[in-house]
Amino acid sequence: MKNTALTHIHESLGAKMLPFAGYNMPILYEGVNAEHETVRNGVGVFDVSHMGEFLLTGENALALIQKVTSNDASTLTIGRAQYSCLPNRDGGIVDDLIVYRMKEDQYLLVVNASNIDKDWEWISSFNDMNVEMRNLSDDYSLLAIQGPKAVEAMQSLTSVDLSSIAYYHFEVGPFAGVDYVIISATGYTGSGGFEIYCKNSEVEMVWNKVFEAGKAFGIKPIGLAARDTLRLEMGFCLYGNDINDNTSPLEAGLGWITKFNKDFVNSESLKKQKEKGVSRKLVGFEMQERAVPRHDYEIVDANGNVIGVVTSGTMSPTLGIGIGLGYVTVAHSAVDSEIYIRIRKNDVAAKVVKLPFYKK
Repeated sequence: MKNTALTHIHESLGAKMLPFAGYNMPILYEGVNAEHETVRNGVGVFDVSHMGEFLLTGENALALIQKVTSNDASTLTIGRAQYSCLPNRDGGIVDDLIVYRMKEDQYLLVVNASNIDKDWEWISSFNDMNVEMRNLSDDYSLLAIQGPKAVEAMQSLTSVDLSSIAYYHFEVGPFAGVDYVIISATGYTGSGGFEIYCKNSEVEMVWNKVFEAGKAFGIKPIGLAARDTLRLEMGFCLYGNDINDNTSPLEAGLGWITKFNKDFVNSESLKKQKEKGVSRKLVGFEMQERAVPRHDYEIVDANGNVIGVVTSGTMSPTLGIGIGLGYVTVAHSAVDSEIYIRIRKNDVAAKVVKLPFYKK
């Protein structure tokens, strides 16, 4: 099992550590609800250094990215990032990822920790274009500084105007005493903030300065358990739960990142699926009585017929009710549709709702 460069710090802070995607990661510090609230209302820091980073360089770097990803990376200008996915040949998804345009012919791909090796092999299999590919995953760290107070709390650490970085844009500049850091207005929480990419050798100093600068703003370390409740309140997909090798981006509500103005892996098949229509859809739902939906619980109709499955579920810390994502037949996917979650042989009422669950 791998450690991040900050594992010893998490352990010294008393974090509950558990294996996650092959890494020894902090899951909890003081508790999910308290940490969740810190990010929704203040500022918190996640160590997400387990994520993977691939650097693609060369005159054909864009062509390779266009081939393997579903979104249209040709729209990216330097300093912009894009959410996308890697379709497989069978209609499913190899992984979801973020594509950064670093320079004219250079792109950074940020992938899920559990899929680093799989994604590297998949993208490499299409690289007959002489694109230079470097796997930087073991050399770089990633901090997600999230929450509405993140800009104000971190501004003293950089000469870059943090308030001017728009969502899904980034700057490369000085931060916390390091000359070249990627400061990206991205995240997985829906509460604003930044993701900071730096070398493993630099991240401990960055971490310490971040907490020093944020002290007056009540900054706290946050574990991966709260990251999951935060992303779920936003209706963001989690690879391995809500999307996987057997779910199409169109079924998962990711048609907005599936662009048919270019050819990409399996694009013809997905285009036909769009024209024909999908048979199931990923929906958000709220429990109508006090109950917590969990991954793999069956979803049934009023007559007890199985119509789908829960992919993610939790008790929402913000809303105080059970919420979840799941695939259901198209006939039951409309907002306000009445569905039932089978919990220990009991069919508990739920209602399909429009995402996100959390509305600012």
